[in-house]
Amino acid sequence: MPALPSWLTEPLWDQFVALLPKRPEFHPDHPLGCHRRRISDRIIFDKMLQLLRFGCSYEAIADTACSATTIRTRRDEWIQLGVFAQLKKIALDSYDRIVGLVLDQIAVDGSITKAPGGGEAAGRSPVDRGKQGLKRSGMTDGYGIPLGRVLAGANRHDSPLLAPTLDRLDDLGPLPDDITVHLDAGYDSDKTRELLSERGLHGRIAHKGEKAPIQASRRWHVERTHAWQNAFYRLARCYERRATVIDAFFDLADTIITVRSLIRRAWTTHRWDERPNRRP
Repeated sequence: MPALPSWLTEPLWDQFVALLPKRPEFHPDHPLGCHRRRISDRIIFDKMLQLLRFGCSYEAIADTACSATTIRTRRDEWIQLGVFAQLKKIALDSYDRIVGLVLDQIAVDGSITKAPGGGEAAGRSPVDRGKQGLKRSGMTDGYGIPLGRVLAGANRHDSPLLAPTLDRLDDLGPLPDDITVHLDAGYDSDKTRELLSERGLHGRIAHKGEKAPIQASRRWHVERTHAWQNAFYRLARCYERRATVIDAFFDLADTIITVRSLIRRAWTTHRWDERPNRRP
């Protein structure tokens, strides 16, 4: 069963393989040149998509094509090369060029998920009887395109994570002069308002004690993006222990979300050879 439809997988792979360095089929240092061939990068890439989408273990996804060790080794190799982060940046740049990021309206919010394996970014979850959990402080544009995130233990409050989350805006290049940040009542404090004022940002913050629908504003976009990310079961129930690996899977998921939104929104205005027959 494919993890993603072909109209989404193929453009992802075409760009992904362009970021990989050229590697010989056989290792040049082998004295006889007759050892096993290097496993194809496309096989590992498809396995990574399956891991992200279905949330299964490396051993469960391994087969005669490649072993679990090979998947982990190639994954770490790609992380060290920064391929996942580059892929996400290219997807964001393409979306901004074709559709346009809504950067004058930013939404930030936290989301807690399970982390049964613990690890560097895990902490005691206040909503799961103290079990290990992972919090991500996510930031989206006005449509819900993920712009970045900060990982922390589930016991961290949203408010202290706002500053490092907003720092991700520095990676986006030129920004509008007037930016409004939409936040929920968890950020309702003078400290948050001072932080936004120091950065030249306007805050639209829900007030504590008032019903959310009255002041929901455009905050629902980040809530929807959290739901999109949790549809990838690797992120909804994270067994990875290293923060770099978790970030890599998040970068891959954010790339998929961005490219999927790009294809969906450009379907009615653009034509290309591999365009789906129906709007996705």
